[in-house]
Amino acid sequence: MLYWLTLLSDGGDFFNLFRYITFRAGGAFLTALVFGFLFGRPLIAVLRRSQGKGQPIRDDGPEGHFVKAGTPTMGGLLIVGALLTSTLLWARLDNPFIWIVLFVTMSFALIGFLDDYAKVKKQSSAGVPGKVRLLIGFAIAATAAIWAAQHHPEALQNQLALPVFKDTLINMGMFFVPFSMIVIVGAANAVNLTDGLDGLAIMPVMIAAGTLGVIAYAVGRVDFTEYLDVHYVPGTGEILIFTAGLFGGGLGFLWYNAPPAAVFMGDTGSLALGGALGAIAVVTKHEIVLAIVGGLFVVEALSVIIQVLYFKRTGKRVFLMAPIHHHYEKKGWAESTIVIRFWIISLILAIIGLATLKVR
Repeated sequence: MLYWLTLLSDGGDFFNLFRYITFRAGGAFLTALVFGFLFGRPLIAVLRRSQGKGQPIRDDGPEGHFVKAGTPTMGGLLIVGALLTSTLLWARLDNPFIWIVLFVTMSFALIGFLDDYAKVKKQSSAGVPGKVRLLIGFAIAATAAIWAAQHHPEALQNQLALPVFKDTLINMGMFFVPFSMIVIVGAANAVNLTDGLDGLAIMPVMIAAGTLGVIAYAVGRVDFTEYLDVHYVPGTGEILIFTAGLFGGGLGFLWYNAPPAAVFMGDTGSLALGGALGAIAVVTKHEIVLAIVGGLFVVEALSVIIQVLYFKRTGKRVFLMAPIHHHYEKKGWAESTIVIRFWIISLILAIIGLATLKVR
């Protein structure tokens, strides 16, 4: 919205700053951060009053989690609110990729909100049935994938770009949409599975979003893509503003989610943020790089899949408990140790993901 202040510029004044994506990204970050600090405590107070007993704690979970009983959930509303406000304020609203990512984020936030509401109302860990969540999620992802393909350059439509391998594209044809659906829904659910300890999910999400924001900015500039030998996707640079808002909103939320958490993100936040990461990867043609940058989420999801399949086949468990962060809790690791070590792993994976831009 503020981009249109450039119409008041003669090319050499303050209003000219609004032409620059980096300036507006800084504005989006600060706006989201201030939003989080301003509305964090009031939102938590409202959630505490309205939810009563807070998020239900699983009976079969780690023993240390029972002290968290009564903590309100749906804290993702704070992140989503900050993200939406900052993006609408600072991004170019004539950019289709901004609307694609916002569409996915807000749609998955709604799914998560309904799931959290059902859990709180029933005081049960069973919310919206998983099959219903998946069906709606795949419909949202299919819409986003078709929408994105329509705005990709003709040479990149329905193509899968491979990192490291220069100028290598795989024509997926009719399989591009199903593949993109798996990327978006998979990312949403992987982040959702990771959100099991105070501060565990939000920092890796912020790291991944920051990394994807840099990638989006790079592939949206023809001079950068020529230097880096990556595929040029005009218009994706604006996504840096979205990710800057996510980073600022994430920091604002982390202020209240740091151990001991005053509020949980809930499915409202985890599904929305995971879906956003998947949508950004599809829009920027960096779906495989997402698997690297978000490798922590991949491992968390795989630990659940492996546990379920192995148990059904043998009646035994591979991990003491899944997702894998609970396995380390059962082994006696302190919650803070698990969280910080997982943050470190996320940062390492982000650096590797960024390195794929130049390694050709």
